[in-house]
Amino acid sequence: MSDVTFNRRQIADSELPVFQGVSLADIILVDSVDKVAAAQATLLASPVLGFDTESKPTFRKGEVSTGPHLVQLATDERVYLFPVSFEANHAALRQILAARNVIKAGFGLGNDRSALRSRLDIELNNVLDLGEVLRGPGHRGTVGAKVAVAHYFSEKLIKSKRVGTSNWASRRLDERQMLYAANDAHVALRIYHAWLQDSSRQARPAAIVSPPQEKP
Repeated sequence: MSDVTFNRRQIADSELPVFQGVSLADIILVDSVDKVAAAQATLLASPVLGFDTESKPTFRKGEVSTGPHLVQLATDERVYLFPVSFEANHAALRQILAARNVIKAGFGLGNDRSALRSRLDIELNNVLDLGEVLRGPGHRGTVGAKVAVAHYFSEKLIKSKRVGTSNWASRRLDERQMLYAANDAHVALRIYHAWLQDSSRQARPAAIVSPPQEKP
């Protein structure tokens, strides 16, 4: 694909229009048994999902994270937020995230595999880390969502550091947290679709979808 790193300069451009994400009306907080069943059916029927997680930050030296505390999964129409504290979500998340016929696309997924395995006994299958595949040959590091949005949409993705480091373990997420979390997953899905349409992208199937992992 074309050099994504070129667009790092565009992120600071104040003239770029702001990327418009999902609204609260498009977000479903999965906090009841009925919602779990409906969300599971919808998500398992989708060929690809936007995927992300949120964890309560750690501030003390040596403190071990107990996250993830929230799992976000997006379709083109809706974003489903699964609080990990709601135990009825665990079985559904195991089935969805392990499904080999559903691609889970997101950014910065390097730690999610081990965290989900240790916290929820979930094995991730068919995962696409967009930060890895977008960087292209010869580039160090990974590409973030802000760079990808600037590159593909010529828009600026606004992310609040204050919200990003808020308490994701809270039983009651406020509207700002719900929008932040939902848009992390939904923007990944938008970028995935744009990447598929990019005629200059590198076709590297073996490096795109992570293979099933054996339990240790």
